[in-house]
Amino acid sequence: MKHYKHLHHYSALNTVQFVTFRTQDSVDGFLQKLIQSDLAIAKKQWQIDQYLDSSAQGAYFNGEIITLLDNYLKQLEPEYYQLIAFSIMPNHVHILFSQKQALKNVMHKVKGGSAILINKALGKQGKFWAAGYYDKAIKDEQHFGMTYDYIKYNGDKAQLADANQRFYGLYE
Repeated sequence: MKHYKHLHHYSALNTVQFVTFRTQDSVDGFLQKLIQSDLAIAKKQWQIDQYLDSSAQGAYFNGEIITLLDNYLKQLEPEYYQLIAFSIMPNHVHILFSQKQALKNVMHKVKGGSAILINKALGKQGKFWAAGYYDKAIKDEQHFGMTYDYIKYNGDKAQLADANQRFYGLYE
């Protein structure tokens, strides 16, 4: 039986996508074990998110860096996506959008461009984001509502004092 480490990313224009990506420095031994585990993808991602919410590893998104990333994500609209919501957690990002280009192009622009800006602002060099990303195409209205609420309340759930600064929602 083949064991696949990387699953295919579904990509189609106008598909609403929920994507999560994390800083390279947030990936420690515990997280690496979770990533490589045989858990179902959804359960694995839920456990990764729970861990990242409480981890200080790679937590660069505070103060002006939140504003920098917030502005960058918004400026990619409408060329790359229609932005619906995002939550900038201390060491990872959840974003919901309707894609206007191939998903790999969107994520290359999101991660590549933001890495350059953030590294410059932090006085860092080298790889900023962890390899890959988790994506899930939204299948129906109920799934959309649950995902939107997950993003909206993620900062509150993690008890972040600046949770409302970290969230953007089209419907707010």
